[in-house]
Amino acid sequence: MDYVEQCPHCGGVIVEKAVKEVIHSGTNTAFLTVTAGVCLHCGERLYTPALIKRFEQVEVQLKHQDTRTFQKVGETFQVVA
Repeated sequence: MDYVEQCPHCGGVIVEKAVKEVIHSGTNTAFLTVTAGVCLHCGERLYTPALIKRFEQVEVQLKHQDTRTFQKVGETFQVVA
């Protein structure tokens, strides 16, 4: 993938890295490990338009409880203190 060479936020160097993105919608959460451009100075992440579209699709699926193509990796609990 091609990214800009300098971070648009701080001017730092951009490198391609695997990162974990967390998407929430309603009471559901999905974790996606993706490749992104990451600034070595400030940590800013740069995503391709196709990847942003995928994030939006996952968010819609979560909102509609359409998780049948997702892999369940655990459960989340709320504890009242």
